[in-house]
Amino acid sequence: MTGKLLAIILVVCAVTAGVGMYYLQVYGFYYEVEPKPGEDVVLLSATTEQAEPIEYSQFQAIDADSSPIRFRACFETDLRPDQLAEGFMPAEKPEPLTAPGWFDCYDAVSLADALKSGKASAFIGTKNIHYGVDRIVAVTEDGKGYIWHSLNNCGEKAYDGTVVGEECPPRPQN
Repeated sequence: MTGKLLAIILVVCAVTAGVGMYYLQVYGFYYEVEPKPGEDVVLLSATTEQAEPIEYSQFQAIDADSSPIRFRACFETDLRPDQLAEGFMPAEKPEPLTAPGWFDCYDAVSLADALKSGKASAFIGTKNIHYGVDRIVAVTEDGKGYIWHSLNNCGEKAYDGTVVGEECPPRPQN
């Protein structure tokens, strides 16, 4: 009887821990970002390297304090990728990160396909929004826009443990 009771307790604890971890990963740490008109969608100018806002509507975003790369956003714009390419800095090798399934407007798989096929273009929105993390903004031909955070060269080095080197800014002190 003691063995059965012990097995039941272990199974209940394992299921509870599994459900808790799933909830925390998918729902628990995320919060909705309050829109700040004129500040939410900015692109880095190719000439001045300053962030410049673009026109947008229908902005939705989520973020989490648990990681600097959990930010995801969607928006709509009348601007097209070819118009933006004339004045803004393109992102090299953009790889959209997935979002939780409940954040319906953001589809990383279809966005990655659009980027590969040339039906979307990605630009740098803000460099080092967090240490070693850039904000990437992608716009499709039909005016849908997506934003995510991506590790830059310094971030990849800093988080994988290799020597960062002189080309990277010093890490901020906590």
